[in-house]
Amino acid sequence: MPDTPKHSVSVAGVVVDDRGRILVIRRRDNAHWEPPGGVLELSESLDAGVRREVMEETGVAVAVERLTGVYKNMARGIVAVVFRCTPLSAGASTTAEATDVRWVDPGEVAELMDPAYAVRVTDALGDDPPAVRQHDGVHLLARPT
Repeated sequence: MPDTPKHSVSVAGVVVDDRGRILVIRRRDNAHWEPPGGVLELSESLDAGVRREVMEETGVAVAVERLTGVYKNMARGIVAVVFRCTPLSAGASTTAEATDVRWVDPGEVAELMDPAYAVRVTDALGDDPPAVRQHDGVHLLARPT
């Protein structure tokens, strides 16, 4: 089936510390602020992928708590599976993938991130069932009816 559309699966971790702050990165490739995450490797589980991506991008080890949402970038065919995480280590630092890494208060997230990424944090902070959302890379899209 050569015409079958291809999707990429990524994972991300919304890491929340004991003070309620969120771990965020400024991506080296596009300078956007986002929760740490990236492409899931074929041989790894979702949990392992989240732990690897957060460590690679921030230097922080995490425990994966729960699934908080699934988000599809309709323009690029990327499906992101997002989890709430708890930090197991301190010492967040810049990496080859992040020019800046910092802990921010929830109120700062909307100022730093595009809406398609800020909602991932908002969803992770709530107690609702996992969200399912679509976006264009920046803005959320209405659900098809």
